[in-house]
Formats: sequence, C-alpha cells, structure tokens
Amino acid sequence: MRDGYIARWKGAEYDSSPDGAHVRLYSPTGGDGFVQVAEGRYRRGVPIGELEDFFYVRTVCTWRGEPFLLLGASGDWYRLEYRGGRADTARSLGLEPYDNGVYQIWAPAEEVTDISEQYL
Repeated sequence: MRDGYIARWKGAEYDSSPDGAHVRLYSPTGGDGFVQVAEGRYRRGVPIGELEDFFYVRTVCTWRGEPFLLLGASGDWYRLEYRGGRADTARSLGLEPYDNGVYQIWAPAEEVTDISEQYL
C-alpha cells in the first residue's frame, strides 16, 4: 500500500518528497548519485524538470460499507483510517479516536474490500 509522493525518473518510480525546485528521490538500493541516509535508504535530489511524472498516491478501501484509507498491515490485519467524515458513523463502527476528527481501527484483512490506489 502506498501513501505519499511518487516521482518517475529515468523510467523508474521512487518514493519522493518535494523540495522547492527539486525533488528528493528515495531508493532502498542506491545507485548513481544516491547517498545513503539510513540503513537501506538512499536519497538523491533531482530538478523537478527532469522528472517524467510526479504525483501523490494513497491506498483507499471499503470496510463495512464505509470509505477508508489503508495505512498499513500486520499479518492478517489492516490499519484503516475513516474517510467518511461522520463522527456518529465512526462511533457506531467502534473506531478509535486517533486525533480530533480522525478515527482508525485494525480490521481483519478478509473484511476489507475495494482496495485501490487513488492518484491526486
């Protein structure tokens, strides 16, 4: 499941983050011009004009008929964040308040449907 900026550069897709007129590309393996910033994480800055594509992606799904973001997975469970914007519905589903107006839950993976990526 993806959630964040993606840049396509020289035919490959990278997790990325905007940085003014440049974009920081992140790779688990490194390569030409990439610098290691952590174990298994390499970074390279590229002018935004060199990118083939740049977009934001998030993974969405449905649970018990309501819209959610798919945030993560652990075994046969998915971490979901409610997108419906109705506190009464969130409470009726037994969702956990995570922040003001934000509700999350661990749900069995077999109950989660309509998983897809949404490009923004």
